[in-house]
Amino acid sequence: MIVVTAPTAQIGGRVLEILLEQAPDEKLRVIARDPAKLADSVRDRVEVVTGSHGDAETVDRAFAGADAVFWLVPPDPRAPSLEAVYTEFTRAAAKAFTAHGVGHVVGVSAVGRGTPVAERAGHVTASLAMDDLIAETGVAYRALANPSFMDNLLRQVIPIREHGVFTDIVDADRAAPLAATRDIAAVAAGLLLDRSWTGTGEVPVLGPEDLSPNDMARIMSDVLGRPIRYQRQSIDDFRAAFLCRGGSEAMAQGLIDMMWAKDAGLDTGVARTPETESPTTFREWCAEVLAPAVGG
Repeated sequence: MIVVTAPTAQIGGRVLEILLEQAPDEKLRVIARDPAKLADSVRDRVEVVTGSHGDAETVDRAFAGADAVFWLVPPDPRAPSLEAVYTEFTRAAAKAFTAHGVGHVVGVSAVGRGTPVAERAGHVTASLAMDDLIAETGVAYRALANPSFMDNLLRQVIPIREHGVFTDIVDADRAAPLAATRDIAAVAAGLLLDRSWTGTGEVPVLGPEDLSPNDMARIMSDVLGRPIRYQRQSIDDFRAAFLCRGGSEAMAQGLIDMMWAKDAGLDTGVARTPETESPTTFREWCAEVLAPAVGG
């Protein structure tokens, strides 16, 4: 039995699709706040536990009889602290892993452990603390150590479409790895189906190349057939915009600290090897994912 959390989210949803495709005989259970968001074809093939996977009673029901769990904490831009989003949200699940003898857990986390800036990296620091909490349970655990997601650009489809611009607060010429969420999901599904691994560790998913925002703009311009430029946003403007959308000060500062750490080399501390390189190039992702979204 494999339990998938966040099955309607970008990564969790793709993990579930892969498991259904590749292991039709595997028993699957999902935790969903709103099961109606699951496709009918999915609901017919999985067991659904309704609720939040941050809730003790929900995970207690969901993890009973589970061999493996895919763990992904949901974003919470209004949370009062980073600890509330990561370690506090995960605490009930960590207890349930032990109580129900769950053998293997695969979690979505971040690259950067061991770098000089990892302790001041906002969301990444909190994510690594979550990994430590899960590892302390004694479960076999693999943390998917991810850099920034290509798919984050989908949040900026409107300014890309209407103004030919995307923004961030990192240096325009800082090259760093990027990963497609579909590749992250594929690695997660492979680990969940294998389950021959033991102990705890990280599995970096680094994409095939390092790119700067200016590099990304050139590729986007080529694929979309129109000029796209990167505009570096000031920290004050970023904070104001985030708070205006209803986000909390703690979450805004967590993002600012994370992006500062990325500028300081957080994502470049792991070597790209055949084991850490994931296949989707940014050009492929732009053609297959971004272009249809912008065109739509």
